[in-house]
Amino acid sequence: MLKRDCKHFPGDRPCSYHKLEGVKCDNCQYYEPVKFKILIIKLDAVGDVLRTTCILPGLKEKFPEAHITWITRKNAREIFYNNPYVDRVLEIENQETNYFLQVEKFDLALNLDSSPISSAICSSVISKEKLGFGLDEKGKVFPINPEAEEWFLMGAFDDLKKKNTQTYQSIILNIAKLKTENYPIILYLNEKEKKFAEKFLTNHKIDRTKKIIGLNTGAGPRWKFKSWTLEGFEKLIYLLLKNTDYYIFLYGGPFEKERNEYLSKIDNKRVVDTGTNNSLREFFALMDLCDLLVTGDTLAMHTATALGKKIIALFGPTSANEIETYGLITKIQSDLDCLVCYKMDCDFDPNCMNSIKAETIYNKILELIKV
Repeated sequence: MLKRDCKHFPGDRPCSYHKLEGVKCDNCQYYEPVKFKILIIKLDAVGDVLRTTCILPGLKEKFPEAHITWITRKNAREIFYNNPYVDRVLEIENQETNYFLQVEKFDLALNLDSSPISSAICSSVISKEKLGFGLDEKGKVFPINPEAEEWFLMGAFDDLKKKNTQTYQSIILNIAKLKTENYPIILYLNEKEKKFAEKFLTNHKIDRTKKIIGLNTGAGPRWKFKSWTLEGFEKLIYLLLKNTDYYIFLYGGPFEKERNEYLSKIDNKRVVDTGTNNSLREFFALMDLCDLLVTGDTLAMHTATALGKKIIALFGPTSANEIETYGLITKIQSDLDCLVCYKMDCDFDPNCMNSIKAETIYNKILELIKV
């Protein structure tokens, strides 16, 4: 007898266990009926999607038999490869997603983003319980449960955001009504990805006995002052080359291409450009090579945290208080009183980034590497 309610049965083809072992439903040890369905809505941005995976262990702890669907954007899909907590990923850009959401019923819909589109999805899906943010008939976002109201107000008023002392993780766990001490960012590399990184080391003739310092040199085009200055990175590289035997790996995306090519020319043996056109999974695998990462408040910071790396994180326009350290992150920021302004651009001089000195970061690197 076919058991259609099993989480492993895709509907239009045999399940993977039948293909691998020939088992059928009547005597299948892998049978897992779907008893509780959860929909998580988190679309933007890729780094935020990654750090939001911290809710997954708590959800599984509270609802051990839950089937979890996560709806996100196409550019974040690779985050969920090798993720044992998420059963299905839906892309908002895919028209088929609309048909699934029109028909399916969920027990819990959780929207942790107050964007209008995320909130509209949450309000439109069929679910017994909804938490987070919804969209009313006038097209306005509203907090669904009291726990979401504080985060909603912080999104509306910069002064409240600046005063906030809670981490993002503690806020969203509270919105989701999860009281747990277990909230790691979920990111697992498979063997193929690890071999890709090992091959990179071999191709660049890297001495495995030497430490690798990663420098994530940008933050994309939106937040200009999330990125430290080119001059700062250049001076830091010279300090490391002169006083240590460490390798320096440069990380970034397409917007950092010219910057990283320039910095890599300082020393073509010890300063290594890891590439700015890697896939997301390749970026994760290459990030796993470094012993310590210097970065702004970016995807790279959340990636390194998930991979258990030591991190020096530089903060300016965004909140350092909001970042959970996990015992890994050392936060550095200037002493200017205009921090956490959430401005896209700035004409102050000195500003929150050019006032951070290379010597400060260099000394902190030496301190952390020796621990």
